[in-house]
Amino acid sequence: MSRGKSEAVYDQLKAQIQSLRLPPGAKLSEVLIGEQVGASRTPVREAIRRLAREGLVDFRPGEIAQVASISLSRVRALFEFRMILEPAAARMVTLDGIARPELLEPFRRIAVELGEIAAILDTASREELVARFYDLTERFDQSVIAACHNEPLVATIADQRGQTARLRGISHADPARLRRSLEEHQRMCEAILSGDPEAAARELSYHLTESLRTIINGLTSSIAGTGSLEIDIRPSA
Repeated sequence: MSRGKSEAVYDQLKAQIQSLRLPPGAKLSEVLIGEQVGASRTPVREAIRRLAREGLVDFRPGEIAQVASISLSRVRALFEFRMILEPAAARMVTLDGIARPELLEPFRRIAVELGEIAAILDTASREELVARFYDLTERFDQSVIAACHNEPLVATIADQRGQTARLRGISHADPARLRRSLEEHQRMCEAILSGDPEAAARELSYHLTESLRTIINGLTSSIAGTGSLEIDIRPSA
């Protein structure tokens, strides 16, 4: 029962952190959270510790936990780590897909739907485009995780997903970035489906590099003349 309640608390807190409803720096009182969700302190504490392992919460025993900050140094470190892990996973998936074509079926469907979004980029509302595109990018990432045979690698990649989700709004604040990101995902799918592991790894590395560049630009534009790379970026009131 406690484990099920802890999972529910974890899911709720994670969704609030990723959507920035719980902004960076927000205090996470076990007592208040327990009262809000109808849980005892034990499952709340378990959920907070799990989020801390994923880098979404800063937690030290004996202190009140708080939502982890978003800073340039943290973002850069996250993407440097992803650039090591995810191209390797894409390479493995592409190689395995040559011998086992059924592994690539999710990428075929995603490629078709990316084409459908590309066809309405200039006519659909931005809200509709963003919702559909976020769904597809999540499915792409989860398809790589599901198809990759290296369990330690995919477990590590999965642990970084929560941190990445908080940065999507910054990454696609520029409407032109959504178009470029869509094209990058199309090229990644094309490389995987054509059985070119080096191209798949290269295109994924390029996508991460461009995403990092966009996020850094978005963060630095919010820093008012300090020039510090350690400034925490928080949503405006």
